[in-house]
Amino acid sequence: MVHPFLFLQFFRELLHPLGFSEASADAVVYTWLIMIGLVLFSIVATKRLQAVPSGAQNFMEVIVGGIENMLVETMGEHGRPFFPLVATLALFILVSNLIGLIPGFFPPTANINTTAACAVVVFITTHIVGVKEHGAGYIKHFLGPIAWLAPMMFFIEVIGHLSRVISLTLRLFGNMNGHELVLIIFFGLAPFLVPLPMMLMGVLVSFIQAFVFMLLAMIYIQGSLEHAH
Repeated sequence: MVHPFLFLQFFRELLHPLGFSEASADAVVYTWLIMIGLVLFSIVATKRLQAVPSGAQNFMEVIVGGIENMLVETMGEHGRPFFPLVATLALFILVSNLIGLIPGFFPPTANINTTAACAVVVFITTHIVGVKEHGAGYIKHFLGPIAWLAPMMFFIEVIGHLSRVISLTLRLFGNMNGHELVLIIFFGLAPFLVPLPMMLMGVLVSFIQAFVFMLLAMIYIQGSLEHAH
């Protein structure tokens, strides 16, 4: 990848006997690093809550408040129970994207296993919510409004829902891995000034991809809550 030397790369040797490739090992290590970092930062931000927030509390309230407002606007008030999941995915993906801009750090979202795991979580949650909300009637979401077309519609809907996993996985992976490849090309051509615009663009791409993933997750869950037509 872009980074010839990765911090914490000695963990590769620990994971290698388990069958992990170098890329997968890096993804696992930096995924855990990000998760631990987010947990520690959350503890610090909420350790001394104040009526007038400042510092880390103020920073987190702005981010969490923005995600909450977007969730309510997209899903309505009945979407609030899914806020922890949506916010966790958004923060994890955003930090995973941005960490790749730091020399010596590997972005876990540039590994397809990480993006696939996030996509599968959304997929499973969507259908668990649908079954919980509608019971056996959730099957109507896959049958369509016309009875005699139900068998064909069922297979079409199943393929459509499975393609969501592929879409979420490849969109995030493709953009982040592609950005890494572009950076390594520019670093090879001109290692000083030329890559800077691409790194600035990488910040924008990181935010956009986290936003798109979060928005699609909300839309899919919202769709499972609606009544079949």
